[in-house]
Amino acid sequence: MEYTILRSKRRTLSVSVREGEVVVRAPLGLSARKIDEFVERHRLWIARRVKEQSARPKVDFSDGTRIFLFGAERRITTGRAKLTQDTLFLPQENRENALIRLLRAFTREHMTAITEELALRFGFRFGKISVSSARTRWGSCNAAGNISYTFRTAFLPVDLCYYFAAHELCHTRHMDHSGAFWGLMKEIMPDCMEKRKRLKGYLWAMQCL
Repeated sequence: MEYTILRSKRRTLSVSVREGEVVVRAPLGLSARKIDEFVERHRLWIARRVKEQSARPKVDFSDGTRIFLFGAERRITTGRAKLTQDTLFLPQENRENALIRLLRAFTREHMTAITEELALRFGFRFGKISVSSARTRWGSCNAAGNISYTFRTAFLPVDLCYYFAAHELCHTRHMDHSGAFWGLMKEIMPDCMEKRKRLKGYLWAMQCL
């Protein structure tokens, strides 16, 4: 198995897979044999990650491609990175990185507005809102009431964005998924279970960038 070794002043070994490339981070003086043994022990995990990443859906960044963001269809056009009512402008080079930066900024703006709206309507209080690159969850809420949303919520229709804002606000009162939590969810969003089922159709968004 081919892999790249990055050595630094660290004490432990770690392995990651990015775009199909296997990278091992190792202490400066560790022998190649020890590194090979480490990789061999993790061979199955590495193979699984490589396979998962090769199957990820890809975004077509070429001009003219139409993409749904924040519930609206937009056409990709060359230009300084920005989002208008019907157009997604991306620079000629490094379009994926430009899109991620743009989505992070607009997700913060979009989800903050929705969260504040629901909090005001239903009497919730929350702390700070941040945006992550999480691939395993759409949002999270900690004990301090701080809420985080993955920038990938940008690919959801607006009503599902409201679902996740409501979900995290309910966690400011119930930190688990108990009956009390779902009871509160149903009070403020009676069709929340139907929305929850629909999310399965958007799992691709967790892997596309």
